[in-house]
Amino acid sequence: MFRMKSIKTFLGAVLCCVLWGSAFPVIKIGYDLWGIDGSETMKIIEFAGWRFFLAGVLVILFESGRKKTLILPKKTELPKIMKLSLFQTIGQYILFYLGLAHTSGVNAAVVDSLTTVFAILVASFLFRTEKLTGWKLIGCVAGFIGVTIINLTGDGFQLNLLGDGLVTLSAFCYGISSSMIKKYSAKHDTVMLSGYQFLFGGLVMSIFGMSGGKSSVIKNPDHIFSAMAILLYLALVSSVAYTLWGILLRRNEVSKIAIFGFMTPVAGAVLSMLLLGEAKLFDIRYVIALILISLGILLVNKTKKENSSDRFDE
Repeated sequence: MFRMKSIKTFLGAVLCCVLWGSAFPVIKIGYDLWGIDGSETMKIIEFAGWRFFLAGVLVILFESGRKKTLILPKKTELPKIMKLSLFQTIGQYILFYLGLAHTSGVNAAVVDSLTTVFAILVASFLFRTEKLTGWKLIGCVAGFIGVTIINLTGDGFQLNLLGDGLVTLSAFCYGISSSMIKKYSAKHDTVMLSGYQFLFGGLVMSIFGMSGGKSSVIKNPDHIFSAMAILLYLALVSSVAYTLWGILLRRNEVSKIAIFGFMTPVAGAVLSMLLLGEAKLFDIRYVIALILISLGILLVNKTKKENSSDRFDE
């Protein structure tokens, strides 16, 4: 019998994936407004850095307002924040964008979907916070096939060791960060960790991006409001999605949340169709992919009665 532990967990995870999916078309719109060419890797890293820095500010301000006091990390928490940021923000995104500069978008999308697989493997073998079962493996394979189907083109895949290798390392960084969030959240404030790791990681990425010698500027002064609104939206996507994702990871097994990550490229593809008109809306590939990914989610979340105490809203 297949059973989701909580409707709140399901809705929360899907919301995160939809938010992350919306970032795909919105980022493209943002590049145009900020005068960034898709081949300008260092500008892209700088833009992403300011996005994450602003996300950190928003998380900290929101949580400080909710608690009616400025949330500050303890000295003992600073190393954890920096290590988390190294994998979740700095390593994951710098490696991804550098890799993307040396491979195709199709390859990057498929290889990056390994984030879900790595998250489950790292939790099972490195951090040993859960057991790797046959159902989890089958669920991962189903989800990965689904993402691959979405990105199938007539050109097929041409492996690029440098580009695809860096994207793979980026996915591995995400896998490590997922287990780190779960581990650190057991004793530390998840929202505080999220806010300050964004703040630190975004600043590092912005400095690294600016070291390329050219900074991104708004292309048309008449579009300054639109450009700033896009940057603010992307910051909100990161702040809301990653913070909520961290809370879900704290209260559930990594595998049962990470598997939802396969939904992100589906959401991104559908939203890109609606906002950018990039493909036919009712392409059969997306139907098949959604069925496979949904099957993967059900298989990974296949639970036994003895595990029913691990609930989101306990």
